[in-house]
Amino acid sequence: AFALPGGFIAVHSGLVLAAQTESELASVMAHEIGHVAQRHIARMLGKQRQDALIPLAGLLLAVLAARSSTDASAALMVGGEGVAMQRQLNFSRDAEREADRVGLQIMQDAGFDTSGMIAFFGRLQTASRSYTEAVPAFLLTHPLTTERIADIEARISGLHYKQRVDSVDFQLIRARLRILQDDSPQGLREATVAFNNQLLQMNPGQTAAAKYGLALVALKQGATDRARSLLQEARVAVRAVPASEPSKNAIIPSLAIDIELAAKRPAEALKDADIARARYPLSRGIARQYADALIAGGRYDDATQYLRDQAQLYRHEPQLQDLLAKTYAAQGKQALQHLSLAESYALTGTLPAALEQLSIARKSPDASFYDQALIDAREREWQ
Repeated sequence: AFALPGGFIAVHSGLVLAAQTESELASVMAHEIGHVAQRHIARMLGKQRQDALIPLAGLLLAVLAARSSTDASAALMVGGEGVAMQRQLNFSRDAEREADRVGLQIMQDAGFDTSGMIAFFGRLQTASRSYTEAVPAFLLTHPLTTERIADIEARISGLHYKQRVDSVDFQLIRARLRILQDDSPQGLREATVAFNNQLLQMNPGQTAAAKYGLALVALKQGATDRARSLLQEARVAVRAVPASEPSKNAIIPSLAIDIELAAKRPAEALKDADIARARYPLSRGIARQYADALIAGGRYDDATQYLRDQAQLYRHEPQLQDLLAKTYAAQGKQALQHLSLAESYALTGTLPAALEQLSIARKSPDASFYDQALIDAREREWQ
């Protein structure tokens, strides 16, 4: 995970799988939020501008020293660069320590188990031991993991221990990511073994996630009947989790729709999608699956109207344009199909491909006067 300018935080799916508990994942997220809250990127850029004067000063001194000693001149040049670089490394390590401290407070305020930060640091230390042992501490951008663990342990020593039970959603998402990261035949076999071992733990949350994972494996293997049965078992297992809050994630309904679509049962898929849309009105995935179900059921006019409305509301979503192109293709509307593909490419920043699609749309025999005008406008905008 890493923080970006503007307050954005990127999280790799591998992090979710690497974290063994929700508190461990929260510790990394809280750390990155700490970077954002303390404006570390902005401060780093400001410091870089200040430190840029150091190599310049070293260069000026080197020019003056060159008259008497070339060795001294070279030393001053290299020294100036080294001082500037070391100052940046020092700032980076200080920023990491500050993000740890702020992140720990964020974790505590959010009700997570603060020892999750120590547990994840320990796992990180094991994974990066060969690298950190080969590099001197003063050259690292982050403090030594042992130092960070000691600091966090000292800070939480006086806190009351608060156990945090992982949510069902966390377990389900980890199961899904395990499949999506490697859905090759070998990957599916390994996942099946892992999920079956998970069932042996007799933990309600783990059982629900394992059943869900096995259902997704079955879908990937084309066994839709088995997938449907396993997903129903996952639903039952979720309801059996003690003190479980209702799932706030559409992950189970989404898989149910995918199963029905794969089984060539568009009516059932549309029924499931309608229910899911009512329960998760803000889910973009469910919205697109609803359109998929309309297309699969041959309701192209309904799909077109729905997708046009969605595209007006969510103008920066290329998947909607892809679905529109798919709908227009089924209707034999070539010009509109390629116009939608052009919009999709443009939204992803692939302007050459977008312009090529506009060219194809212009040559389509069914291109209307309005279509030609829109093509002209888009060409002027994108060229």
